[in-house]
Amino acid sequence: MIVRTLLVRGMVAGLIAGLVAFVVARVVGEPALDGGIAFEDAMNAATHEPAHEELVSRAVQANVGLGVAYLVYGVAIGGILALVFAVARGRLAPLGSRATAVIVTLLGFVSAVLVPLVKYPANPPASTEDDTIGSRTGLFLLVVVVSIALMVVAVVVSERLTPRLGRWNAVVAAGLGYLIVVLVVGSLLPAVAETPADFPSTVLYDFRAAALGTQAVLWGVYALVFGTLVHERQRTGRREQTAVD
Repeated sequence: MIVRTLLVRGMVAGLIAGLVAFVVARVVGEPALDGGIAFEDAMNAATHEPAHEELVSRAVQANVGLGVAYLVYGVAIGGILALVFAVARGRLAPLGSRATAVIVTLLGFVSAVLVPLVKYPANPPASTEDDTIGSRTGLFLLVVVVSIALMVVAVVVSERLTPRLGRWNAVVAAGLGYLIVVLVVGSLLPAVAETPADFPSTVLYDFRAAALGTQAVLWGVYALVFGTLVHERQRTGRREQTAVD
């Protein structure tokens, strides 16, 4: 019953976060995406290649398509983080529900979004050579899986070291260990020569900054909303327990 309630609250928080992220992506990300499409059109014109026929118009993609994508993504992430919160609650030191929700979200963002995007940043249309898409996608997913697994190990190690080192020293030691291993793994994975030499660097930078910024907004809003929801539930439970006593 409690897990189901947390799952619903997490999905609601994810829905709100997805909506906010959609607005940010629509305002900030779409201009950079249009720059990539303009470069692709220019390349097709220069090589006299016919333009690809769009099954869905650009207007629909930039509004309905983008909105649905972020809402579904937000709900999915919200549900997953709510389940992780249900497992972590009461296990991450003597933290309240709100602090636990924020920490779980922060660790999830770092391991599942920030680290993978630093190694293999997001790319706009026409900025990736066709023959590198498959390998790059596989490498990106590998970084996501490895980074999340290492973060879980770091959290467990931190809890194990706390009785001997103290909370602060244990967290710092585990965090440094995670960072060192991630850097080693990242250095061992191959770089992908994917971007055409004449692709506009400003478009590439703007798109990558917008992609990372939009993700940060989504996860940040989720942490605020979900943390508030679980905190209110905790306060309600305490009031009910006091009334019973």
